[in-house]
Amino acid sequence: MPAFQPVITSLLDNDLYKFTMWQALLHRHPQTVAEYEFVCRNQPDYPLAGLLDEVDAQLDHLCTLRFREDELDYLCRLRFIKPDFVDFLRLFQFQRRFIRAWAEGGQLRIRAAGPQVHVMDFEIHVLATVNELYFRRFDQQRALRTGRERLRAKIETLRQALRAPPRAHPLEIFDFGVRRRFSGAWQREVVATLHGAVPQVFKGTSNVLLAKELGLVPIGTMAHEYLQTFQALGVRLRDFQRAALEDWVQEYRGDLGIALTDVVGMDAFLSDFDLYFAKLFDGLRQDSGDPIEWGEKAIAHYQKLRIDPRTKRLVFSDALDIAKALRIHDAFADRAPTGFGIGTHFTNDVGHTPINIVMKLVSANGQPVAKISDTPGKTLVKDETFLAYLKQVFGVADQA
Repeated sequence: MPAFQPVITSLLDNDLYKFTMWQALLHRHPQTVAEYEFVCRNQPDYPLAGLLDEVDAQLDHLCTLRFREDELDYLCRLRFIKPDFVDFLRLFQFQRRFIRAWAEGGQLRIRAAGPQVHVMDFEIHVLATVNELYFRRFDQQRALRTGRERLRAKIETLRQALRAPPRAHPLEIFDFGVRRRFSGAWQREVVATLHGAVPQVFKGTSNVLLAKELGLVPIGTMAHEYLQTFQALGVRLRDFQRAALEDWVQEYRGDLGIALTDVVGMDAFLSDFDLYFAKLFDGLRQDSGDPIEWGEKAIAHYQKLRIDPRTKRLVFSDALDIAKALRIHDAFADRAPTGFGIGTHFTNDVGHTPINIVMKLVSANGQPVAKISDTPGKTLVKDETFLAYLKQVFGVADQA
């Protein structure tokens, strides 16, 4: 038997938005009970069920980890992280009884269920673990050679973009690649290389551990699970987005001001994103649908509210590569500041087909929750009856 090689060695090896959502929910809804489920959206080269024993061993290891004092000190230095949350993290340890993995019909199934503040942070660690275990099956040296060749080409493309005439708002790109990375070591190499080669363009990473160790800006605010949780917190369903945004404003009071728009679709979001929220939030993030159409809607909405779009940031993070980011930037560079969170294209472009895996919130407090994506196939729900009701409440038409 080969020696055990842990995938996760630090609890800081995670997206920033997990910490920011965690803090907000701990402070405002600590009693929430939640359920998260793992899903693979595409067909892997071999069944993920074959990873079950290794996944179990990695989960056992994950549940032994604690935040280290130097990691907590780093979090303390982020002005939006509060001392009592750091004290909570000092005591925090994953509980193995809250997560279970099993095989079912060739599929790998993973479910985390329990108090939300004790299970929500499993998500990214589980996704990074499954990815790395899966890709350990392939020729590592060949993959890394391919990855490095492609990374050099990406850097040359970005350098060419820097030689173009300046626009009103510069190109800014971030690494959002923790959840779908080839490996932790490869993500570190990619981020360090981009930071060293094109610092004028590469502005940070969502990976808090890498931000700490490489001296980068940690990037992130909120994800779908934060807003979805409010579908089950007792507010009128039609008001859940407003309730979530209001709690965020009260928690962060001007920090972390990028709002996610596609929990029930961009149109339904904008109907709730009134002048009050438009002034309080610094911008919006797109994670599904046509990015140009989304950007035009965002700009038109700000203009309708008599807000100059040049004062608000548009962040794009849906299945981006550099070419797509450049096209979007070209469309909006003179009208609004933009930012581009690139994931798989940076951290898992090594010659193998990535596995499209997610681990999403499916219920809170015993009630179903759902995401109605602007991209067909990305809608997530466990209860179709609730999905139909959610669509009716927000006037969302069925997708073709």
